[in-house]
Amino acid sequence: MLNKGLPVALVLCACLGGTTGTMAAQWPMPAAGNDLVGEVQIHTASYEDTFADIGKVKHLGYLEMVAANPHVDAWVPGVNKEIILPTRYILPAVERTGIVMNLAEYRLYFYDKKGTLHTYPIGIGREGWSSPVNSTTITVKTPNPGWTPPRSILKEHAEAGDPLPSYVPPGPDNPLGPYKMTLGLPGYLIHGSNKKFGIGMRVSHGCFRMLNHNVLELAEMVPVGTKVRIINEPYKLGWEGDQLYLEAHTPLDDHGEPSIVDKHELVMKLIQSREDVQQQARIDWNRVREVVASESGIPEVIGSRLP
Repeated sequence: MLNKGLPVALVLCACLGGTTGTMAAQWPMPAAGNDLVGEVQIHTASYEDTFADIGKVKHLGYLEMVAANPHVDAWVPGVNKEIILPTRYILPAVERTGIVMNLAEYRLYFYDKKGTLHTYPIGIGREGWSSPVNSTTITVKTPNPGWTPPRSILKEHAEAGDPLPSYVPPGPDNPLGPYKMTLGLPGYLIHGSNKKFGIGMRVSHGCFRMLNHNVLELAEMVPVGTKVRIINEPYKLGWEGDQLYLEAHTPLDDHGEPSIVDKHELVMKLIQSREDVQQQARIDWNRVREVVASESGIPEVIGSRLP
């Protein structure tokens, strides 16, 4: 059964079958005054499918797949099991240009100049190596990068009994994957990965890790100088027509870990900060509580525009 309140607009997906899953990563921008893009999709699992496999094809991260399917085994979903693909998004409440990365949803948004949104899952910094909230630009683009581990990472691996070489040449063993984009924040990159697992999770040393085919696609589109904004917004509000939507993710603290906060207080502050919502919306507070509790990452209707 589908989740209560799941948007009516669904796209039924066939088995993976080696497709690129482009539809899940690229969407036309919404009409003026609207904030939602994409459609929730349903994938019918085959025997071999795992969330990691589905996510790689459909441009989804592991944790967002788990959040949207809390009662499904991520490693053995089961033959013909219907898997919800959370490919509908409220656009972050920042200027819709360049690259925006929202840590709380493990997701990168790129707004091209043709009016198309491209969106991809990302891995972010784990405990002790948090990814920053900041604004910067892409300063350098490097195909087939080599890797010189910083002293802090060399020390960490040495203490764990897993020493690293002082330099890792380009190739399949390089943790930066086939491409890196250097940010104006010293030490931070957007890059690929030589690991099959970890996209859409807290796994990195602070950098932003992408699926290899995603980072190659993004690198073709973004020039040096592209503006990059890194935000941490677990709750997003948005309009589609006369309906008001809320999208809820698990809040992260300043260190990239699950935050022990009053989640309803955070949502109340968000709603109170929006003059258009305060003046124009009739809100169903029971639905707000349900959406906040579920943290499904899927936009849900919580109200409507006043007549």
